[in-house]
Amino acid sequence: MDGFINKLRSLDAYPKINEDFYRRTLSGGVITLVSSVVMLLLFISELRLYLHAVTETKLVVDTSRGETLRINFDVTFPALPCSILSLDAMDISGEQHLDVKHDIIKKRLDAHGNVIESRQDGIGAPKIEKPLQRHGGRLEHNETYCGSCYGGETSDEACCNSCEDVREAYRKKGWGMSNPDLIDQCKREGFLQKIKDEEGEGCNINGFLEVNKVAGNFHFAPGKSFYQSGVHVHDLLAFQKDSFNISHKINRLTFGDYFPGVVNPLDGVLWTHQTPSGMYQYFIKVVPTVYTDVSGHTIQSNQFSVTEHFMSAEQAHFQALPGVFFFYDLSPIKVTFTEEHISFLHFLTNVCAIIGGVFTVSGILDSFIYHGHRAIKKKMEIGKFS
Repeated sequence: MDGFINKLRSLDAYPKINEDFYRRTLSGGVITLVSSVVMLLLFISELRLYLHAVTETKLVVDTSRGETLRINFDVTFPALPCSILSLDAMDISGEQHLDVKHDIIKKRLDAHGNVIESRQDGIGAPKIEKPLQRHGGRLEHNETYCGSCYGGETSDEACCNSCEDVREAYRKKGWGMSNPDLIDQCKREGFLQKIKDEEGEGCNINGFLEVNKVAGNFHFAPGKSFYQSGVHVHDLLAFQKDSFNISHKINRLTFGDYFPGVVNPLDGVLWTHQTPSGMYQYFIKVVPTVYTDVSGHTIQSNQFSVTEHFMSAEQAHFQALPGVFFFYDLSPIKVTFTEEHISFLHFLTNVCAIIGGVFTVSGILDSFIYHGHRAIKKKMEIGKFS
């Protein structure tokens, strides 16, 4: 038994020195104090890293199919009235959403940016008595109203009971409305008067679009849109204006839900129109993103980068549609962010490395100072130090 204990004692890598041989120095005390402070600071830093989650980033190929893309927007046009502003969306698959009215709110703004009225889209106006019937006579008592579509009827039974109905019928035919005062419904509702009353006002439009997850565009522009000879155009004749000020401020634009750390580069962007008319274009590259927090909750969202370009009417030879256009395309690469905690064993390993490393470096530094000081002192005693 004693032999085994002696063999075990011989394996001691930390031989003890008699305290009578210890020599404490001032430099050693200073180094010990400084190294203790360094170890404490490094330990606190490592503890904070252990207690807080770290985010791991990975890039993978996006293999998702058949999904939709939610576009949230909040845009202010300080010089475009709500009554003439419309929103269209289309994509390369051929799907179109023209003159979108659902899930959006328009707020009329005065010259100082204060809200005058908040409403769902559409002009709306009170009706007067005895409107003109489709057959030409005036509406009589106990008679059902059916207004004329002025050539835009899709069937013999079709009725257009408001100015908006007539404009929609014309849009489906690919026609523009040159003079709204010649349309009984528009004259009764005061269509042109409404536009004149809103002259000098601005408009805030906010809401969201649900589109296919393919490349496409959406745009804010004056007038009702329609297709003519395969070309997307807007009916601007009805407003009887030569130019439109498309100055705008993007309060918010996101492709998907918010997640921690997301940066939306267009939030708060302001652009002021200097030329009479033109087209402002944003070219956006959307990057699918998946964020998973520590609890395992997953958020499917997107990030994006953007470049911009303005094309005036003169540059486009008057072919540019006045408005603000957002052209987006999707990246084939998906970014995944995963929050996770550092394991306790990893934390323990780092703490041991901190203590051992600082202790070793401090010992080397103390030995260098001690032996250097002794060598200098010895040379001074024999008179060889110069």
